[in-house]
Amino acid sequence: MPIHCPIVTKRISQQEFKLLASEVMGHVFDIHNDFGRFFDEVVYKKELADRMSGVVLELEVIVTHGTFSKTYYVDVLINSSGLFEFKAADAIHPRHRGQTLNYLLLLDLAHGKVINMRPESVGHEFVNCPARLADLRNPQVVDRRWLPQSAGASALRDILMPLIADWGAGLETSLYEEALTHFLGGDDKVLVPVPVIGNKGHLADQRMRLLAPNVAFKFTALQERLDEFESQARRLLRHTSLQTIHWVNITQTTVQFVTLT
Repeated sequence: MPIHCPIVTKRISQQEFKLLASEVMGHVFDIHNDFGRFFDEVVYKKELADRMSGVVLELEVIVTHGTFSKTYYVDVLINSSGLFEFKAADAIHPRHRGQTLNYLLLLDLAHGKVINMRPESVGHEFVNCPARLADLRNPQVVDRRWLPQSAGASALRDILMPLIADWGAGLETSLYEEALTHFLGGDDKVLVPVPVIGNKGHLADQRMRLLAPNVAFKFTALQERLDEFESQARRLLRHTSLQTIHWVNITQTTVQFVTLT
């Protein structure tokens, strides 16, 4: 199995999760009133575990493919079925929702919640995940704008598609990026300084992930505004020594390959 977890999780209904979340939030509000809002998230998680039964903290989940391995730590899992991610941030951001969604997919759970303890009033949002990784291993491939003969293109696709067939689509893009980097030889080989060019010449070097000399790659998970990303990527091409960016947009249903030159 490519996903390793020491606990067998139980997928519960939305109503069952709401009941569990209501109990959790009762404790969370009490903890917030008691401790205030200036502690690190670990303090709040540990206090919750002292007040409730069935709480597992920092659950280790390992994702593997061949020689690649990445370990995640899920903040709070309750009764093997309720996933809660704790934050101590200025606000709940899209990346927090994305992280929670990633964990739900990995643990085959349908419902989770992000809890932010830093604001004066506790921030909290439900995150729902009706999809299951087992059903996301054969997404539609869109490659009308892909140049397969371009440097690095075949290597990228030959590595990525088996990863998706093994894990599924829709996980966080950094996972696919890290795995691709691993199979291309690691950060020392792939993460390379690229000259940035301004009106009067060389400004600085910026490290970017390259498939081949002057050929970068980028993964996104955009549902909309792909044209905006492309516009920004073309500006990057214009102001660096790069000749090509191989761009892959991965959603739960579609993998889109685009070569930008």
